[in-house]
Amino acid sequence: MAQEIATLAGGCFWCTEAVFNDVQGVSKVESGYIGGQVANPTYKQVCGGSTGHAEAIRITYDADVIGYDELLDIFFHTHDPTTLKRQGNDVGTQYRSAIFPHSPEQEAAAHTAIERAAAAHPRPIVTTVEPLAEWYPAEDYHQEYWQGEGQRNPYCLAVIPPKLQKLRKSYAARLKAGVA
Repeated sequence: MAQEIATLAGGCFWCTEAVFNDVQGVSKVESGYIGGQVANPTYKQVCGGSTGHAEAIRITYDADVIGYDELLDIFFHTHDPTTLKRQGNDVGTQYRSAIFPHSPEQEAAAHTAIERAAAAHPRPIVTTVEPLAEWYPAEDYHQEYWQGEGQRNPYCLAVIPPKLQKLRKSYAARLKAGVA
């Protein structure tokens, strides 16, 4: 079992976490903050947009089951990589589309994935590849949010199910057992 880590920012971390929790080979998805200038930021600070952090997820996955390239393809397929500093109604640099590679190999793969996404989208891709920075886990109540509170949150009910439908339609063979 070759455990590796991928760090991705695709808007609201509740939404991206929900997608990757259903993917085979993914053993953990942690919501957090990366890419800013303030140590130990809070959710309120990051949402205010002044810290420079992105809401992001850190995915622990088994590279023998799913590769980094395929994780990136799922990432590009389940969020909008063509909107600058926003995802849907979430606006600000904290909701940017970004990849934070953990190695030179991941960095090269990220650039290649952006090229693949660009070939599939009619609009330009604005996803950035940013240097790996200090990771700050989000507060406990943000972890596994969709599985708990999120299914009662109107925002999540509007945004997450369409992302999960995209995942199920295009990556059915990559879903964990029992996910329908």
